[in-house]
Amino acid sequence: MLSGNIKTIGVYIGPDKPEALKVLRDLQEWCEQHQIELSAIGIAAEEHGCRPLAEEDGQLVEDVDLIIVLGGDGTMLGAARLIGPRQIPVLGVNFGWLGYLTEFTLKEMFPALDRLIEGRLSIDYRMLLDVIVKRGDDVIASHRALNDAVVNKSAPARMPQLECYVDGMFVNSFRADGMIIATPTGSTAYSLSAGGPIVHPGMSAIILTPICPHMLSNRPVVVSGDSTVEMRIKVSSDDLMLTIDGQLGISLELDDRIELRRSRFIFTLVRPASRNYFEVLRTKLKWGNV
Repeated sequence: MLSGNIKTIGVYIGPDKPEALKVLRDLQEWCEQHQIELSAIGIAAEEHGCRPLAEEDGQLVEDVDLIIVLGGDGTMLGAARLIGPRQIPVLGVNFGWLGYLTEFTLKEMFPALDRLIEGRLSIDYRMLLDVIVKRGDDVIASHRALNDAVVNKSAPARMPQLECYVDGMFVNSFRADGMIIATPTGSTAYSLSAGGPIVHPGMSAIILTPICPHMLSNRPVVVSGDSTVEMRIKVSSDDLMLTIDGQLGISLELDDRIELRRSRFIFTLVRPASRNYFEVLRTKLKWGNV
């Protein structure tokens, strides 16, 4: 259960969500009634007289006790990147299409906040991946992923060859359009569309899912969350990219190495107590429907 000692709330609003901006005024009134300070992102802070939640470079200005995400799943992934190593609970209100991570509806938001300050909401702790890109002896990029890290072609190009190692042991050499390295949370995202398994988000695991592999025998594999996964670029082109949660892109070159391991930080997700994980699978992803 989440402690009800909430004194400051930050609001993270997705781009092109004008309807979410309208909700911010109601949220301000609710916070004033409960003597809670409110911060917001960017233009939302300027228009509503809130304190800024983050600088223009995306760095969190101050710690808050809770972040409310108004948007879709992509907005939630952006919020996870903003929070970084700070383990701030996040409550997602769906203004997008699927709302797999942003589970609360607008009608549920204020009742949920009332329960929250009473300490009556449950939270999930979600695994994150630390992703490091090495070129020679240099680290050229370091990021954290909630869903996945994906090596793939950014344009029509020849098929890359990727070597995969787990804890230093050679796994296989893959000729494929790319490779998805996913967390259990990300197992129901791009990895699922590419034929990967559904993995319960409470597990500690890393999912390796080839994208359109040339060989039928190259199937997805699940390894321990305590493992270190390394991908090596053996055959490449100028159009090979590493994408983090579908939002950040890093250009890759021949012989680049990508190291992935479970982060020591976690993502803290506030969830409706009235819905369990399997109900979300059935209702959001139509899992098991015939």
